[in-house]
Amino acid sequence: MIIAERKPLGEIAMMVAPHEKVTVIGCRSCVAICLAGGEKEVDTLVSAMKLKSMNEGRTQYFDGFVLERQCEKEWVKEVEDKILAADVVLSMSCSLGAQTIGDLYPEKIVVPGLNTAMFGVPEEQGVWSEKCLGCGDCIIHTTGGICPIARCAKSMLNGPCGGSSNGHCEVNLEIECAWYAIYERLKLQDRLDLMDTVRPPKEWSTSHSGGRRVIVREDAKLTPHQIRGKEASL
Repeated sequence: MIIAERKPLGEIAMMVAPHEKVTVIGCRSCVAICLAGGEKEVDTLVSAMKLKSMNEGRTQYFDGFVLERQCEKEWVKEVEDKILAADVVLSMSCSLGAQTIGDLYPEKIVVPGLNTAMFGVPEEQGVWSEKCLGCGDCIIHTTGGICPIARCAKSMLNGPCGGSSNGHCEVNLEIECAWYAIYERLKLQDRLDLMDTVRPPKEWSTSHSGGRRVIVREDAKLTPHQIRGKEASL
């Protein structure tokens, strides 16, 4: 899931300070699960912003609510009246949600209340770790299900490097060497022969290196009626 963290209160207050009517919009998806932008976090932020605004002598009005998914236009359009009534929208979602609102209502100022951090998984309560960079060309079937692009500090496709020591990374001695983890996983699977396979340079055009990415699924564009007609013709 997408992991995000709330920006410092002072930074948020500075972004919305010039505006009188502030609408705070959270999201019940990824950022709610990582405790950054769900209902509780929105309520807490609105209360803190009201108090800070009052203490600093500003006249501001705050309205807060949460959408099911802020990155989907249909959910956003359901609260269009609240967005249009605001002087500024403070998005408590990942950058995707903030940009969705901005694209739908380009005349509105949309500011981020969160810093979008990574694609990660929960390791324990309150701890998330990065395990994917969204490179667009997944190779974990050759590395025991472990992504070297995200988990190796050098994103090496053939490892480990000469700095790996006692299963730890030379860049950060507190984290496990990704290629040590890959070796141990392949050993458990009796597939250590894959460690001898030299992987060619990665095709980075599928990643962000090729610019903004767009995925098109023509089959997903079809209506149920069109799908039935297509199946009947087969």
